[in-house]
Amino acid sequence: MSGNTITQSVMPTASPAVAMAARPTLAPSRAARELGLKRGEFDLAVRLGCIRTVPDEGGGGRRVARAEIERVRSEDGFPDALRERVKAVGTSEGAALMDVTAARFTRFARLGFIAPVKFYLNRYRAVVWLYLAEELRQFAESEEHAQLLNGRTPEGLRDQLDAGLDLRARNWRGRHVGFLLRQTEDPWARAAAVASLLDPVQVAEIVADPYERAYMNRFRPEQTTHGAPDSPAAHVAARIMTAEDPDEISWLRSDLANALGEARAHRPAPRPTPKPGRPATNRERPQPIEERRQPVDERQSADVPQQPAEVRQSAEVRQTIDEPARPRRLLGWLRRRNP
Repeated sequence: MSGNTITQSVMPTASPAVAMAARPTLAPSRAARELGLKRGEFDLAVRLGCIRTVPDEGGGGRRVARAEIERVRSEDGFPDALRERVKAVGTSEGAALMDVTAARFTRFARLGFIAPVKFYLNRYRAVVWLYLAEELRQFAESEEHAQLLNGRTPEGLRDQLDAGLDLRARNWRGRHVGFLLRQTEDPWARAAAVASLLDPVQVAEIVADPYERAYMNRFRPEQTTHGAPDSPAAHVAARIMTAEDPDEISWLRSDLANALGEARAHRPAPRPTPKPGRPATNRERPQPIEERRQPVDERQSADVPQQPAEVRQSAEVRQTIDEPARPRRLLGWLRRRNP
C-alpha cells in the first residue's frame, strides 16, 4: 500500500435527546409528556389558557414553545397544582364534591349555574358532560348559593325545568367559541370560529358572497370527531355543536357580521383572475341577428341553387305526360295492375 492513505473524518452526530432539546417548539403529544400530563389533561389545559400554544409555521396545527414548557414547570406546586386545575368530573363525582344529590346537581347544570367544560358520548350514544372540579368547589363554598344547595328549588326555576330548559349545550358552546377566539388574531379565522357554531344556511345568509364563504371555510376550526362520519354519534355531536336557541342564533349572527366586516377591512377574500379574451375569428364570429331570425326552411332553400323557370315548367309537363302522378291509395294501384 502507498503511503498516501486518505482518511475521512466522521462528524459527531447529536443524539435524539439533544436534537429534541434544540427544537424551539414541541408537538402537543411531546409537550404533554414533558409536563407529565395525559393528553386529555393537556388539551383541557390549553383550552383553559393554562398552557399557551403558537401556530406551526409549516401549517401543521398548534405547537408549544419550549420557553412555555419551562414557564409551566416553574409554577408553584407543579405538576399537582396544574392537574388539579384541569381536573374534570362527571355528574356523580361532581355531586359528591358539592355534597348534593345527583338529581339536584343535574338541575343546577340545566339551569346554567354550572357550565360543562367538555363532553363525550358513551357506548349507548348518551351525552356525558364533564365539569371542572375547581369550579364546583367554588360554587359550593359560596354563601349566596347556600339556599340552592340545601333548600327547595324556587318555584320560578322549577317552572323553567318543567318547560324543558337545558343550558348545558349552550354553555359549552359559549366556552368553546371563547377558546377558539383566543387561539387566533386573524380576522378571517375569528369569523370562521363564530361561523362554526351556526347552521350553514345561517352562515350563507350573512356571508352571501361564495368566494368569501370559501375563503372563510379555509380557516374553519377542526371539530373533534365523535364516531364515524354520518353515524348516529356524529349526528348527536353535530347537534351539540350547532346553536339552536333563537336568541343564541341572533347573537352569533350579529357577531359573525361584525367579524366579517373586520375581515373585509383587513384583507379582501381572493377571487379568480379573469383570463384575457381571445379575438373572435371568422369561424367563431356569430351570425347576424337577421340571419338567425330567418326560418330554417327559407335558409335551406336559399342555399340550394334555383333552376330557371322554363326548365322547371318543362320538367313538370314531362312528368305529367310520361309518368302520371302515383295514386296515393292502394286501391288505385291495384286497378292499374288488373285492368
